[in-house]
Amino acid sequence: MSELSVNHLLGIKYLKKEDIELIFKTADHFKEVINRPIKKVPSLRDITIANLFFENSTRTKLSFELAEKRLSADVINFSAGQSSVKKGETLIDTVNNILSMKVDMVVMRHPNPGAGVFLSKHVKAAIVNAGDGAHEHPTQALLDSFSIREKLGSVEGKNVVIVGDILHSRVALSNIYALKLQGANVMVCGPKTLIPKHIEKLGVTVETNLRKALNWCDVANMLRVQNERMDISYFPSTREYTQQFGVNKQLLDSLDKDITIMHPGPINRGVEITSDVADSKQAIILDQVQNGVAVRMAVIYLLASKIKQ
Repeated sequence: MSELSVNHLLGIKYLKKEDIELIFKTADHFKEVINRPIKKVPSLRDITIANLFFENSTRTKLSFELAEKRLSADVINFSAGQSSVKKGETLIDTVNNILSMKVDMVVMRHPNPGAGVFLSKHVKAAIVNAGDGAHEHPTQALLDSFSIREKLGSVEGKNVVIVGDILHSRVALSNIYALKLQGANVMVCGPKTLIPKHIEKLGVTVETNLRKALNWCDVANMLRVQNERMDISYFPSTREYTQQFGVNKQLLDSLDKDITIMHPGPINRGVEITSDVADSKQAIILDQVQNGVAVRMAVIYLLASKIKQ
């Protein structure tokens, strides 16, 4: 397959396995590019990309912007905090105003689930979902799978546990879709109050004992507790959460085997993982960040090549 089966990246659930393979093959090439002395390629010199962030973001925004600039695209940035959205403008109006400036692609993060899908039906540009509420975060799941593939050779047949706040996490949902699509075995682990009902229907197993989960897995993806999405208390205290679901070096060293530790960031050090775990040889957290740029370059490049046709 030489092109994506989709015109937008709205969520992993819209992708085929071949799409993921193509993105990874393209990302392999771009990873080599960004490790050269001259890190730029002129692939998207005639493409303009708007980054629309209606929700706070540091890493994702920087990663997308860097990916776009490495491909020589023209980039415009928009953050809702300082925009007309605060004055009551609707999403479609905001985007149409930006598109009338002749933008080819929109990378959007939005607090409402489905915002990207809604937008793709109303505007002509290619849409990349950079996170929509607690729904999906497709590029994060792609870079996570890409990092597992790089570390362990493949994703197929691997045991991956996602630990923490599954209920509010777009990273968890996108990862479950991506990992299942590639043939991994997926488990979720966390307090019962933070695991959605009926999640087993997505083909995952649920475990509330962290030690059991870690002994089962090859890879543990540690999520932070999303306090900003919580309107009620889901567990007694942070201290109690850490005692039951936090990973420290002592626990890691007491397992039957070496496992790989991942984290989508931002890390709450001392809560879901301690500093000595985050900075250990088993953690591939900074590899994920570097791979994020390569994977986002691949996604943008492949979507842009469909625009050019």
